[in-house]
Amino acid sequence: MTAWNDYNSADDQNSFDLIPKGTLVKVRMTIKPGGHDDPAQGWTGGYATQNQTTGSVYLNCEFVVLDDPYARRKMWSLIGLHSPKGPEWANMGRAFIKGILNSARGLHPQDNSPPAQQARRINGFADLDGIEFVGKVEMEKDQHGEDKNVIKMAITPERKEYAGVMGKVAPQPVQHQAPSHPQQPAAAPIGRPSWAQ
Repeated sequence: MTAWNDYNSADDQNSFDLIPKGTLVKVRMTIKPGGHDDPAQGWTGGYATQNQTTGSVYLNCEFVVLDDPYARRKMWSLIGLHSPKGPEWANMGRAFIKGILNSARGLHPQDNSPPAQQARRINGFADLDGIEFVGKVEMEKDQHGEDKNVIKMAITPERKEYAGVMGKVAPQPVQHQAPSHPQQPAAAPIGRPSWAQ
């Protein structure tokens, strides 16, 4: 019988070594809602977070590794939407989201066909909540100066490693001819976002 006042027989804690820098992993991204909306910017649904001290706006994201050997490991990163200091942080955030969409939807970055352009559009941040893509593990320092893993880059289909990590055959670039059936991205399911369930 497990006694909640005697811990001599409890298991020892597991120590988790960091995932090596540069490792490619398939992840599911979820957004922790911050409650900041600005419909003029397209920020609705309460997904964005505003730092009350700096005024910066970002998506507070959790990335869960889906496959072994690091399955269920979690990392956290911010995706910049706005900084009072200038456009650089927002531009980096937009580039990261574009990479996520390319990775998740199997799009080559140079593919500018109408179906690819449509697949890089979202209806709102809800479309990104729960998206799965291939990410590159990086290292950053946490608030205590310790190393931590983060995801700051999405890996797209032109990289040879993409297919093996994503778990499917890498799509070929779309030929630039009039398709008989233009591909439409799968519509996001209508319902409550994952954080509201």
